[in-house]
Amino acid sequence: MIQIGLHLFGENVNKFEEELSNYVGIKKAAALSAGTAAIHMAFKALDVKKDDIVFCSSLTFSATANPIIYQNATPVFIDSEKETWNMDPKSLEKAFEKYPNPKAVILVHLYGTPAKVQEIKEICDKHGVPLVEDAAESLGATYKNKETGTFGSYGIYSFNGNKIITTSGGGMIVSNDEDKIDKVKFWVTQSREKERHYEHKEIGYNYRMSNIVAGIGRGQLKVLDKRIEQKTNIYNTYKEAFKDIKDIQMQPVPENSKPNHWLTVITLNENSKVKPIDIMVALEKENIESRPVWKPMHMQPVFKKYDFIKTEEKAVSEDLFNRGVCLPSDTKMTKEEQQTVIDIIKNLWN
Repeated sequence: MIQIGLHLFGENVNKFEEELSNYVGIKKAAALSAGTAAIHMAFKALDVKKDDIVFCSSLTFSATANPIIYQNATPVFIDSEKETWNMDPKSLEKAFEKYPNPKAVILVHLYGTPAKVQEIKEICDKHGVPLVEDAAESLGATYKNKETGTFGSYGIYSFNGNKIITTSGGGMIVSNDEDKIDKVKFWVTQSREKERHYEHKEIGYNYRMSNIVAGIGRGQLKVLDKRIEQKTNIYNTYKEAFKDIKDIQMQPVPENSKPNHWLTVITLNENSKVKPIDIMVALEKENIESRPVWKPMHMQPVFKKYDFIKTEEKAVSEDLFNRGVCLPSDTKMTKEEQQTVIDIIKNLWN
C-alpha cells in the first residue's frame, strides 16, 4: 500500500501489547506514551469526574496522584503499613467509613514489592468500588503467583528510563475488559471516528505509543526475567553485606510475594548514629547517586489541602520517608561498584 505519509502505528505496537498481555496473563493492553497517561485513561474509563473522590496511596511518586486532578476529582491519601510499605488495608477501611462512596481506589506496588493486593481488592469489592493498580515499578512481581497489575479493573505499567525494562518513555494499561481497552485506544489516538475525513465527536488525547518505541519495548520484554534475577541478586548482596549492622533494615519481602526488587531500599533505626543524609552525602562525594524514599503525597505542598487517612498514631509513610534511603540498584552496576557502595556505607559505622 502506498501511503500519504508516515504512520506512527504498526506491527510493533500491536505485538508489544499482545506480548505483554501474554506475559502478565491478562486479556488486553493498550501501549501509551507514559505510565501517567495510562493512569489518566484508567480514570477516564472509570468515568472519574469533577468532585469524585479517589483513594490513593500516599507513599508514591506524584504521577500516581496527578491524573486524579486531571479529571478534576479529589484525592484522599491513604497511609502505608509496615509489612509491605504499601497501602494499609486498615486505613483503607477507615477511609471508607469517612467517605463511603469513592469512585475508585488506586494502589501502588512500591519499589517493586507487591501490596496486600488480595486483601485490598476484597475491601474494594465489598464496597463496590473499582481498583486500579499502579504497577509502574513492579512489572514481573507476583503476589500468590499472580502478576501485579492484574488484580484490579485496570493495571498500569511504566517503561520510563529508570524502570526495570525501558522504552526510554512509555506505558501500558491492561484489563480483562476488552471493550474498555478498545475505547482507550480510540481516546488516545485523538478520538478520530472511522470516517474518510477527520471526524471527532469526543475530546481525544495524543497518548499512543509510537511503533519505534514499541519495537524497543518488545526487545526489552525478552530480557525482563533476566533483569528481575539481576535486581534480586543486587538486593540479596546488600542484605548479606548489612546483616550485622543492627541499625539497617531492608525493605521487607512479604509472605506470598515475589518482588522484582526494582530498587533496593533500606531504613535506619530512629536512634542510629548514622542518618540517611549521612549515607547520601558519603556516596555523593564519590559521585554515586542515592535518594530518599518518596516523600508522601499528603506532605507535598501541591496536595496539602487534601485529606490523609491513617490508623497508626505516627504515620508509617512519613516515618519511612524520614528513615529511608534508595540505594544504587542499576543492573549495569558491576559487583566491584556495588562493593564500593557497601564499603562506603559500612565505614560510616566504624
